[in-house]
Amino acid sequence: MHLVQLLLPLRDNDGVPFPRADFEQVRVELTERYGGVTAYLRSPASGVWRGEGGEEARDEVVMVEVMVGKLQRRSWAEYRRVLEGRFRQAELVVRALRIDRL
Repeated sequence: MHLVQLLLPLRDNDGVPFPRADFEQVRVELTERYGGVTAYLRSPASGVWRGEGGEEARDEVVMVEVMVGKLQRRSWAEYRRVLEGRFRQAELVVRALRIDRL
């Protein structure tokens, strides 16, 4: 079993907040495809990193996660690209963790 986590930005690169409907669409898509989803929308995480020029960049993200029996890497990579377009990002983090269901 795998836990797939998607980190979605709250704002675009100009600081404009994404409409709640964008996050709701992700919730609906994942629920329809996998039967359920958990979204952590009320407590965004703050990220900080250094850009290529050494400048500091910041972002606030929310996490959406889904448990799947079989990890279909190609399908998740395609969905990541869809989300990168929707959220106007060069790259979004979509990661999978192997888990044991207790």
